[in-house]
Amino acid sequence: MQPQSQLENPVDFSHPSTLSWAKRLIDVLGAIIGLLITAILFLPIAIAIKIDDPGPIFYSQIRCGHRGRTFRMWKFRSMIADADKLQHLVHNQAKGNIFKNRHDPRVTRVGRFLRRTSLDEFPQFWNVLKGDMSLVGTRPPTVSEVMRYKEHHWKRLEVKPGITGEWQVRGRSKIEDFEEIVQLDLQYQDRWSLLYDLSLVVQTVFVVFVRDGAY
Repeated sequence: MQPQSQLENPVDFSHPSTLSWAKRLIDVLGAIIGLLITAILFLPIAIAIKIDDPGPIFYSQIRCGHRGRTFRMWKFRSMIADADKLQHLVHNQAKGNIFKNRHDPRVTRVGRFLRRTSLDEFPQFWNVLKGDMSLVGTRPPTVSEVMRYKEHHWKRLEVKPGITGEWQVRGRSKIEDFEEIVQLDLQYQDRWSLLYDLSLVVQTVFVVFVRDGAY
């Protein structure tokens, strides 16, 4: 079974967030600011990654976005090179269609710092500028996760994935049950408004600043 550029979804409606020009404008402005910050931080982060573990500076992976459209998501590399090929050797501590391990041996020393501070996610501002993602949305799933979806999971794809969202504010890496992530994603869709997006951005900055829930 091959992933499709757009998955068939029995829910036939457009979520208001995907039609909002104001949300898109905020995304573009936020992405430009985020990319400027990324450019300033790029050199020290790149040097640290290279010294700690030789290999690419960036890591990319195919993810599923709005209504299952696939796109390439970018991050600063936080694991050893070719880490994806070694995933089967690491115990999955999460429940459901996600993979997590609190002490994943593939994560580098610099990578742990990047993850705790969420600096590894800054290249995703490029995905936001392109329109694949939003500043605020749902957690972007992998293709393998989506291919195992049950019927009630599909609704979470009715909005764009975000750099941050309910899952980031309510628990980050501490959430290890996929069904809990789904509920948070659907809760975001029900509560969505521009003001709610802005409140989640502010809450994300606080959570990242105190380094709560990330590993």
